[in-house]
Amino acid sequence: MNIEECRNYCLSKGFVTESFPFDEQTLVFKIDNKMFALSSLEKLPASINLKCNPERSIELRAKYNEITSGYHMSKKHWNTVQIDGNLTSSVIKELIDHSYELVVKGLSKKRQKELGFT
Repeated sequence: MNIEECRNYCLSKGFVTESFPFDEQTLVFKIDNKMFALSSLEKLPASINLKCNPERSIELRAKYNEITSGYHMSKKHWNTVQIDGNLTSSVIKELIDHSYELVVKGLSKKRQKELGFT
C-alpha cells in the first residue's frame, strides 16, 4: 500500500477531514476535529501513525516488525505503521478502521447520534 492509497482509504470513512495543522509535510486525518491518523509525506519508508487500544498495541508490535510505538506520539495509544513494507493492505485498512472507531467511540453519545453512528 502506498501513501495515496492510505489517504484515499482514510477519506472514504464518514465525516473525515484532512489538513496540515503542524507543517507542510504532516498530513492529518480527523473526525469531528479529533485525530485518528497522521503521516509524514516526506519520511521514508512511508508510514502512518494510528491510534490503538494499549493492550492491542503491545500484541501488534510483537507480531509485526512494521509496527512500532508511535513516533512523536503517546507510545501507549499510538502506533507507527510502515505501509510500504510487508503488511498487507487488509491489515493496514483494519488498523485504520480500529483507529477511526476508537475516536468515534470517544465522541459524546450526543455527537455520535448527530453524526449518525448510533
